[in-house]
Amino acid sequence: MIWESEFKQMASETIEAVLRKTQLFARLTETEMHTLCARVSKRHFGHGKALFGEGDPCHGLFVVATGKIRIFKSSSSGREQLLAVEGPGSSFAELPVFDGGVYPASASALEDTEVLFISRKDFQNYCREHPEVALKVLAIVGSRLRRLVGIIEDLSFTTVRQRLISLLLRLAQGGGTAAKQGVRVELTTTHQDLAAELGTVRELVSRNLSRLQAEGFLEVDGRTIIVKDLSGLKREQITPA
Repeated sequence: MIWESEFKQMASETIEAVLRKTQLFARLTETEMHTLCARVSKRHFGHGKALFGEGDPCHGLFVVATGKIRIFKSSSSGREQLLAVEGPGSSFAELPVFDGGVYPASASALEDTEVLFISRKDFQNYCREHPEVALKVLAIVGSRLRRLVGIIEDLSFTTVRQRLISLLLRLAQGGGTAAKQGVRVELTTTHQDLAAELGTVRELVSRNLSRLQAEGFLEVDGRTIIVKDLSGLKREQITPA
């Protein structure tokens, strides 16, 4: 695999601060942590740059230091399905490190991002020395499997309209702000990115937003959405169009 630039060594204390925030390494002793830090390198990726592609040989494990990484699958026609967005303190690519397979999905930077990298060989050796880390890997992989099952259920049993409404409700209830006409939601992604998250195409996202606006549930102005009828939108969530 060809990297964008050569790895540069991060200050050990900075690496340790990042690793302490991860589920995998939070409880290591000082000695164990120093041993691990010596095996870690830093990598920078600009917005949109690929870390690896689906089917590439697995070279190692990643931990996000700053920024965000999107994990996604692509079809032969170019459609994308967003699987996860990983932020600071998140690790990813654990599974192929152990099973010897290729990366099962692609990863790219959503913004300027720094990651820590541990080679496959080094991480396997470390887990042999510290079996509790391997058990944490199993817990993380199990959690991701549950999330993927949820994605499959949504794609199989709900409409694009229902998935879009569910997303808008999560945004409104999780980070929306009160407005004169309802709840204001600021989208941080494009309609194309929304489509990738919902397992559809951009045109259907735009069409459903327009339809929900025409029906009086929303007011759409670019990436700003006012949810005017929250209770009505909740009813629509369980009612096929």
